[in-house]
Amino acid sequence: MRYMITYDLMEATRNTNQWMGASALALASYPIFSMIPNPALNWMAAWGEVTERTFQRMVVKPDWGIRTFTCKDGKDHLVNIETVVERSFGDLIHFKVTGREPSPRKVLLVAPMSGHYATLLRSTVKSLLVDCEVYVTDWHNARDIPVSAGKFDIEDYTLYLVDFMRELGPDTHVIAVCQPAPLTLAATAYLAEQDPEAQPRSLTLIGGPIDPDATPTDVTDFGHRVTMGQLEETMIQRVGFKYPGVGRMVYPGLLQLASFMSMNTERHASAFTDQILRVARGEASEHDAHNRFYDEYLAVMDMPAEFYLSTVERIFKEREIARNVFVVDGHQVDIGKITDVAVKTVEGAKDDISAPGQCIAALDLCTGLPDSKKASHVEPDAGHYGIFAGKSWRNNIRPLVLDFIDANSGTGRKQAANKNVAAE
Repeated sequence: MRYMITYDLMEATRNTNQWMGASALALASYPIFSMIPNPALNWMAAWGEVTERTFQRMVVKPDWGIRTFTCKDGKDHLVNIETVVERSFGDLIHFKVTGREPSPRKVLLVAPMSGHYATLLRSTVKSLLVDCEVYVTDWHNARDIPVSAGKFDIEDYTLYLVDFMRELGPDTHVIAVCQPAPLTLAATAYLAEQDPEAQPRSLTLIGGPIDPDATPTDVTDFGHRVTMGQLEETMIQRVGFKYPGVGRMVYPGLLQLASFMSMNTERHASAFTDQILRVARGEASEHDAHNRFYDEYLAVMDMPAEFYLSTVERIFKEREIARNVFVVDGHQVDIGKITDVAVKTVEGAKDDISAPGQCIAALDLCTGLPDSKKASHVEPDAGHYGIFAGKSWRNNIRPLVLDFIDANSGTGRKQAANKNVAAE
């Protein structure tokens, strides 16, 4: 129960700060105080507004905010988000542009389960909607999943991806961003052995830790500095009484957010101080740059404890993917069995989370894949976020990924299968 109490204590602290911000804003906004102008009251109201919004956003799932899309016909078409596969820990969703002919490029965008919601890839989805039918893995917040739903570790995650790929069929092009890159590679190899006809046509891995030891960073080397016992003792708590997942063991989103913020404390402190001053001067707005960024950055989700712990132990400590000894549901996956799926890796030269060398290691593991189906790209001057959502993605990486998709969208695999059938 002590873990549940700790979880509720964190939530109570967040709730208190939200209340203090709202109270300060309401108190400083009373009309009677306007009779005697006082800059301190303006600052108090500004502090309250920023504080309330900040702590409220920590427990709100952001909206995708993709409502319309301008097609080649010059008209705005509505974008409907449809659930294709519904599961306890995550859904497969489709961004359907109504009134537009389905695009021949079918893309499965595998979002990370690393503290933030899939909406972190909003700008990536928008950029791909122009030319693709976009499907996204929409992972659920573990605090909202009842204990009766069972466990969810990296093997379960991999099997979810296998099912999603099977649902979309062999004409799919998969793009995995950051954390899911190793497991997406494993899911593709699993299909290559178990269900070759369901394999995607191409696999693009962006900034993922395929081999964390290839070029260690502070983030990827974290697993070597602590024991699993220390991690379980300090990071894992039980969901409190406020949420449907009460009693579930999780790595709390608020605890993750504290870690995120501590990595760049001075920069975040400066950003919030500047925002308070802008609000006090009347220069801020509901959707200014600060709010757009922090509304997303502060929205965190709890991760299932077994998923977090198995990720650290098996991906980072034991390097099961890097050593090609990963086991899924009792079956050892052999990445060398991938012979048909074109694989491309994308890395950022200034990525301080998954440094260059970690992701390209995937190509060495694909021993059964001809060099003609392998590709890699290192984006100069790009950090981790920039390689999938920033200027580098929009101007350089996205066109390269689309070219890679087009180059591997032929019917070669089907023709070869037909020839084999005819020969028999």
